[in-house]
Amino acid sequence: MSRLTTIGFDADDTLWQNEQFFRMTEDRFVALLGEHGEAAEISGRLLEAEKRNLGFYGFGIKGFVLSMVETAIEVTRGQVSAAVIGEILAAGREMAAHPVETLPHVHETLAALSGDYRLVLITKGDLFDQERKLAQSGLGDFFHAVEIVSDKKPDTYDRIFARHGDGAGQAMMVGNSLKSDILPALEAGSWAVHVPHELTWVLEHAAEPVGHGRYRAIPDLCPLRSLIEQLVR
Repeated sequence: MSRLTTIGFDADDTLWQNEQFFRMTEDRFVALLGEHGEAAEISGRLLEAEKRNLGFYGFGIKGFVLSMVETAIEVTRGQVSAAVIGEILAAGREMAAHPVETLPHVHETLAALSGDYRLVLITKGDLFDQERKLAQSGLGDFFHAVEIVSDKKPDTYDRIFARHGDGAGQAMMVGNSLKSDILPALEAGSWAVHVPHELTWVLEHAAEPVGHGRYRAIPDLCPLRSLIEQLVR
C-alpha cells in the first residue's frame, strides 16, 4: 500500500446528490399514471423498462425519461395523452437543470488528498449532464483527469488507472455502488472504499465483499484521509 498513487472517485451519490432526484421524478410519474394501475406496479414496469434500455440509452436522465415514456405507453395501452408525455419531458428537463448539491465532507477531503495523490473522477452517465454537474460543483480543479464511461467493469479500471496512474494495483476506487465502484475495482486489483448512500438505485445493489483484503467501508468521506494514512503507514 506504500505506493498508492492514484485515487478514483465516483460522482453521483458519492460527491453529490443524484438518486433523490430520480426518486422524486418517479413519484411524480407514478402519480401521473395513477388511474392506470397501482403505484408499485407502475414503478415495477418502469424498472423493467430501464433494465431493457440500458444497452440502448445507457445510464442517466435521458434514458430514464425515454423509459418513462415507454412505460406510459405500455400501461395506458397506447392511449397516453400528449399532455402526460409533455409533463414527463418537462420533469426530465427539471432534473437536468437542478442545482448540484455536494455531499458532506467532499470539498475538504478532495482538497486534502489532491496534493499527495492523482485524483481521477470516474463516473457513468450522460456526458453533457455529468460535465454540467462537475462544472457547477466547483470540484473540477481537484482532479487530474475525468473519465465519463458507459459502464464500469474490471477492464475499465485497468485502462483508466494505467492511463492516469501506475496501474490498478497502486490505485484506490471510492464510491457508493458496490456493483459498479467496488466489486469491479477489486477484481482489477485496486483497493476499494465503499461510502454508502441512503438512496442507491436497486440495479447498483450487490453483495458486500466482506473479508476481502483490499476492501474497506466508511460512513462518509470524512475518515477517508485517515484511513489512507493507516493503510500506507
